This record gives sequence, structure tokens and C-alpha cells, in this order.
Amino acid sequence: MEFLVRIEINWPPDKPAAERERIFAEELEAGQRLAQAGQLRRLWRIPGRWANWSLYEVADATQLHAALTTLPLYPWMDIEVHALAEHPNDPRVLGIDPPR
Repeated sequence: MEFLVRIEINWPPDKPAAERERIFAEELEAGQRLAQAGQLRRLWRIPGRWANWSLYEVADATQLHAALTTLPLYPWMDIEVHALAEHPNDPRVLGIDPPR
């Protein structure tokens, strides 16, 4: 099942810079593990913000929740989840490869 996820990071400004660097480095590794496991399929940055849109492919909402809660920045995340369903006019389903 696919989920479109919007994440906004609300990092407290009074936290030490060293702690921020450590947790953000751990977040990078955790995201790479989710990608290597095939759960995190795509990731886009929202310019000018500590925010992103991501595409997850997991068995169900419970597995998505488990994946998101493993992220080191989870305590500081505002997360919005949208479950996705196939559309009959999806170019991928129709076999159309969009130009790049």
C-alpha cells in the first residue's frame, strides 16, 4: 500500500547545535535504512523549510506508523499521511513513460 507523507520538523531553537547535528546525522542513516528496505520509495524537500513529502510503500498503516516512529526526529515531527489508491488513468498503469 502506498502512502504520501508530509513531514515538518519543529526543532526547538534552544537545543544545542551539537545535539541537532547528532540527531540529524542519525535521521539521515535511518532514512537510508528505510529506503534500502524498500519502504521509503521517494523523498522530496520542500524548499526553504525543514519539511518534505515522501512516498512510502508498506503493507498497511500500522507498518507505516512503525517505520515513522523509528526516525530519530520523530518527537519533533508534524506528520500528515494520505493513503493512496490506484487511478485507472495513471501513466504508469497505462505503460506511459513520461519524458525526462
